[in-house]
Amino acid sequence: MTDSILSKAATMEIPINSNGDSRTAEDDSLEQGAQIGGSLDEIVGTLPVAMDLQQVMVSGPNLNETSIVSGGYGGAAEGIIPTSSIKAPSMHHSNSNPMMSEEATRGVAVEKFDSVKKWSINTYKCTKQMFSERFGRGTKTVDLELEAQIDVLRETKLKYERILRLARELTNHFYNMVQTQQALGDTFADLSQKSPELQDEFGYNAETQRLLCKNGETLLGAINFFVSSINTLVNKTMEDTLMTIKMYENARLEFDAYRTDLEELSAGPRDAAAMVRIEMAQQQYQIHKDKYERLRSDVTIKLKFLEENKVKVMHKQLLLFHNAISAYFAGNQQQLEQTLRQFNVKLKPPGSDKPSWLEEQ
Repeated sequence: MTDSILSKAATMEIPINSNGDSRTAEDDSLEQGAQIGGSLDEIVGTLPVAMDLQQVMVSGPNLNETSIVSGGYGGAAEGIIPTSSIKAPSMHHSNSNPMMSEEATRGVAVEKFDSVKKWSINTYKCTKQMFSERFGRGTKTVDLELEAQIDVLRETKLKYERILRLARELTNHFYNMVQTQQALGDTFADLSQKSPELQDEFGYNAETQRLLCKNGETLLGAINFFVSSINTLVNKTMEDTLMTIKMYENARLEFDAYRTDLEELSAGPRDAAAMVRIEMAQQQYQIHKDKYERLRSDVTIKLKFLEENKVKVMHKQLLLFHNAISAYFAGNQQQLEQTLRQFNVKLKPPGSDKPSWLEEQ
């Protein structure tokens, strides 16, 4: 009989009203009849439910251990894929890169600040030294022999620039004269064909102008070579030496500025803070002293080689210019051509109307 009651209870349907409440009218009447002990029964009755829910939450399946069944229900084990083997993409982003980037940016900013600070201090010291020298209150390191050589170089450069300018003007004027001679010779030749009574006279003059034009083109090649060599000497060789001299003069000013600073600190009090400043000033003084001496040595060497190179180049170019001019105005065409071959000067094609690259400047 107990089995029949249990089977009947197992198959009994529990109706649910429209509010989702599974209690019946009988349950409501019983609840109203036991109003006094209802509260206790409700408290006692909810305890097993809460315990069962807690047990399910604690002992329930781990989401990482659930499986995805591939195929039909109750299929083979080969179709089961454990979800623990499927790893979701990590959403954790390390904050090390932004921190490293921030540190790098801060390091660059600090480095720039230090560079600007050093430049400002150096500029202030050099400006102070420069004004002190101009107003006669500061001392200046002077190498009399080297300063004399530098002054001579600057004067020489000015004179050579004048030679270069005049030689270019001569080239332009002489080129125009050669073009005029060529045009005149062509006109004489044309008139000799159209004027039978003056054919011989026009023919002689046309031949003379053509010969002068040919010799003029040869001389023009020699002058262009002379101008090109002087331009290289003035605007490249001398200019390079003057750039080194400018660096040397800046180094001399910095050296005197830090020397004066060291002398002023040495003449002051000798407490602990002052000794630290004196030591730092001594280091800066030694650094700028080494730089000054190195550049002074470079200037001395460059001035020596420049003088040797200038003498060698100008000896060749002046000889070329003299021989070419003399041969041209003497009418010695063979001597003129021999002079150009001697100095390896390439001639322009005969009758070329196009000026050289130097004439187009």
